[in-house]
Amino acid sequence: MLKKILSISGKPGLYKLISYGKNIIVVESLADKKRMPAYSYNKIISLGDIAIYTTDEEVPLADVMETIYKQNNGKVLDKKALTNDTTALHDFFTSVLPNYDTDRVYDTDITKVIAWYNTLVEAGFTSFKDNEEEQQPQSTEEGTKDEKPSEK
Repeated sequence: MLKKILSISGKPGLYKLISYGKNIIVVESLADKKRMPAYSYNKIISLGDIAIYTTDEEVPLADVMETIYKQNNGKVLDKKALTNDTTALHDFFTSVLPNYDTDRVYDTDITKVIAWYNTLVEAGFTSFKDNEEEQQPQSTEEGTKDEKPSEK
């Protein structure tokens, strides 16, 4: 799900991938639904490719977003209350991801995760993970009656 949600350097907000060509992609802003081009020279990052450092291993952003969503019952976070106090910001993120690496995850990273979460919830997202069943094609073990075994 987060694979098609993009962050574009130099442009505010998040964007949904609509279409792509050779040197250009068409994106739609999640905030105002306006479509615009993004070019190959823009730094474009898919939220599905982002992970948070922990003391053990990296945790995908989708897992962190799911945890935030469940802890807050799907409500938007009060960004000002969290970002004005550094202690509150770290306490919040510790409740979401207890073993995050405090040396490699900066305050600006946490603030960005909160802003992205709020943008996604305001845009109507209720799930941040892909359904694995939808991604994998279903195979059947039985063949059709018309099939003949191949002869070599």
